[in-house]
Amino acid sequence: MAKFQSSQIRNICLLGHGGDGKTSLTEAMLYLAKATDRLGKTSDGNTVSDFDPEEISRGISISTSLSNFVWNGKKINILDTPGYLDFVGEIKQAISVTDSCIFVVDAKSGLKVGTELCWEYAGNLPKAVFVNKIDDENAHFENVFNSLRETFGSSVCPVFVPFGEGTPDMGFYNLLTEKAYKFDKAGKASECELPGKFADKMEEFKQIISESLAETSEDLMEKFFAEEPFTHEEMIDALNKGLYTGTIAPVFAGSATSLAGVSSLMDMIASSFVSPVDREKHTAIDDSGNATEITLAESGETALFVFKTAVDNFGKKSFFKVMNGTLKKDVILLNKTSGQSEKIARILTCVGKKETETDELAYGDMGYTVKLVNTNTCATLASNGFTYRFPEINYPVPYLCMAMVPKAKGDEDKISSGIAKLMEEDRTIKYENSMETKQICLYGLGEAHLSVITSRLKSRFGASVDLETPKVAYRETIKKKSSVEAKHKKQTGGHGQYGHVKIEFSPGEKEELEFTETVFGGAVPRNYFPAVEKGLQESMAKGILAGYPVIRIKANLFDGSYHPVDSSEMAFKLAANMAFKEGMKQCNPVLLEPIGSLKVLIPTSMSGDIMGDLNKRRGRIMGMNEADKKGYTVIEAEVPMAEMLTYAIQLRAMTQGRGSYTFEFTRYEETPSEVAAKVIETAKKNAEEE
Repeated sequence: MAKFQSSQIRNICLLGHGGDGKTSLTEAMLYLAKATDRLGKTSDGNTVSDFDPEEISRGISISTSLSNFVWNGKKINILDTPGYLDFVGEIKQAISVTDSCIFVVDAKSGLKVGTELCWEYAGNLPKAVFVNKIDDENAHFENVFNSLRETFGSSVCPVFVPFGEGTPDMGFYNLLTEKAYKFDKAGKASECELPGKFADKMEEFKQIISESLAETSEDLMEKFFAEEPFTHEEMIDALNKGLYTGTIAPVFAGSATSLAGVSSLMDMIASSFVSPVDREKHTAIDDSGNATEITLAESGETALFVFKTAVDNFGKKSFFKVMNGTLKKDVILLNKTSGQSEKIARILTCVGKKETETDELAYGDMGYTVKLVNTNTCATLASNGFTYRFPEINYPVPYLCMAMVPKAKGDEDKISSGIAKLMEEDRTIKYENSMETKQICLYGLGEAHLSVITSRLKSRFGASVDLETPKVAYRETIKKKSSVEAKHKKQTGGHGQYGHVKIEFSPGEKEELEFTETVFGGAVPRNYFPAVEKGLQESMAKGILAGYPVIRIKANLFDGSYHPVDSSEMAFKLAANMAFKEGMKQCNPVLLEPIGSLKVLIPTSMSGDIMGDLNKRRGRIMGMNEADKKGYTVIEAEVPMAEMLTYAIQLRAMTQGRGSYTFEFTRYEETPSEVAAKVIETAKKNAEEE
């Protein structure tokens, strides 16, 4: 494998809404660069990027894939990301290590929410746009371009634009060289004349690119206002500068499936996109835990950042970017996160699942290694002299919860071990064995995400599960005071059993039992007090309404009696249990439901709909404030957990994926009678079935 210096490397992340053609564009670039010998199609399930069985069967990208090719003497690493929001964790992993982002947009359907969100995730990274499917008869480049500028501002700059899109006259115009081109079926460009009927439209685009480039320097701004033409060199320099600073987001057009325009994009990537050398400054965490800006370079101590982990039946692959120095085979590096050492026995690069082994990788390059024992995603591996670690990836919190029900008895161990391995490669999975509801709870980012997880559980680890709505952890309590008497008496011929208690029950404030005793004159000996308290505590595990745990109860043992021979700790414990059940009946028992604090971030224009929906969920609006994010509002509310079980799905549907939220348990409060009646009825039916 040829060796490349850092200045010859380009790291590109393809972003955009699902179905807009990121994987097809990856396929086209690899094919034109002769990194592959055939042009795969997503519809045929034979693309380089989507090689996972789940991706092939579903026809969508689920994981970020790494590929590379050489073009015009530059090594270009491509990170092809999923387009669906259920897999945003994979998107954020790719963004954490890329140097530039290319947003793929469908020329027919235009700009969609997935692209808008990815643009936001990409922050200040250099950006470009490829308007795909330009050969479709319903393609309309100008509409898409206008929506891009309207949404993202004047930084969106036309560079390689189409004319006659979707017709036999289709061609492309390079606004930097002012030359027109057509592409044959092999993706090869040939210069042609610009048809006169498109000349005025190209003049409009030339005016737009001049205006955008003028904003990169005062000299160009003066020339622009003086209506002096820019030289080709000035335009290239301004474009390069604008890409680096983020003030220019060049727009290209083409068709990934017919290869039209793709080589022009590749030329621009090789010549103008930033290299790792151009992005020397990075945020790092020092040994004291403080964030600081550091300069990274080819020379110096070796440091890697593990941005992705893939686990299969053959073991674990750790994908990394060389963040400093040069990585060489067989080097031993310290995991700055775990404090343990790892040997990099193999260094591999890949085109999809096809791997190539190499002896070293330069600063800024990407690859993967295998069989690291103590290293997970977000780890920094470095030689001893490197005193920093890199920030962890900011993953979204998974709020959609479903209960997993094993299809086969005894599969619980398979499920837990399988989920643990899946969590190594997917940091947006959360898993817990709920002691409250006796259910195995799986958390994810959406229905498709959970579906993929359960499919992988079955295919990789042989554990089949059904998903069902999780139970809510209700509680029971009492609302009034009452005194009860209970006597446990049993005669068996020998020593009998005798325990007699009088207990006053009243509402408490604490979750746990508040036990006191005011027994006078030794009616109940002190050595039986702990047995009475224990009997009450054990009884609180299951209430009389629906079998839920009981909280907020005070119990005062004030009288009773004992037998010098037949009394025992067990007898008094059983008497306390009897007293508790009777006391619950007399003290107006009620069902309590968990209430959570909700914060919803949504576009301000959707505030009315969201508040209306929260009211339907029995929510109490606590406040509404302007968010830091422009055009967004934060709504704060208190909502019963029972109404939030599928909120992640509904909020995404209501806001087209633009909304997000946090939700935390705060307290228990009394359940409305009509809701409580349904819960109690369901609990009784379930108890009968068991």
